Amino acid sequence: MIEKKRPEWDAYFLMVALVASTRSTCQRRHVGAVIVRDRYIVSTGYNGAPQGAEHCSEIGCMRKKLAIPSGERHEICRGSHAELNAIAQAAKIGVSTEDSTILSTHEPCSFCVKAILNAGIKEIVFLYPYPDKLAREMTAESKITVRQLEESALEAVRGYLKEISV
Repeated sequence: MIEKKRPEWDAYFLMVALVASTRSTCQRRHVGAVIVRDRYIVSTGYNGAPQGAEHCSEIGCMRKKLAIPSGERHEICRGSHAELNAIAQAAKIGVSTEDSTILSTHEPCSFCVKAILNAGIKEIVFLYPYPDKLAREMTAESKITVRQLEESALEAVRGYLKEISV
C-alpha cells in the first residue's frame, strides 16, 4: 500500500475553500472561504448574489459593463463576498466566529475585513492577493494576523488535488 502524505492544516482548509469557490456565480473571480476554530469547520461561503436575487451569471455583471478595475467600487457589485457569506452562515445557524480563523482563496476586500474584525475572527489566511489598499491598512492597524499561503504550500495543494482526482 502506498502511503500518501496528509496535507498540512492550512492546505487542507484551503482545499475546502477551493471546493466552495466552485459554487460561485461571479463572472470575474470565483472565491471560496472557510471559517475554522480549533481545527473544526464552523462555516463556508462563496461569492454570489444574496438568497433570492438573480445571479450575475444569469443577468450579467455591472462592474464588468462599467469597466471598473478590480479592487475598486465594491458597492456596485450585486454579489455578496465569500467571507461575508461564511460569517452570515455562521450567524444564521447560531455559531460563534470568535477567535476563529478565516481561510479564503483570495485576500479579503475592505468590506469583508470590516466584517471579519467585527466577527471576532483572529486570523486571515489566503492564497491570492487582492488589490485593496484600505483592507491592508485596516488589517495592519488591527491585532489580526494575516498570512498569505506560501507558494510551496500552494504547490502542495495542487499536487494533492492531482493525486486524489479520479
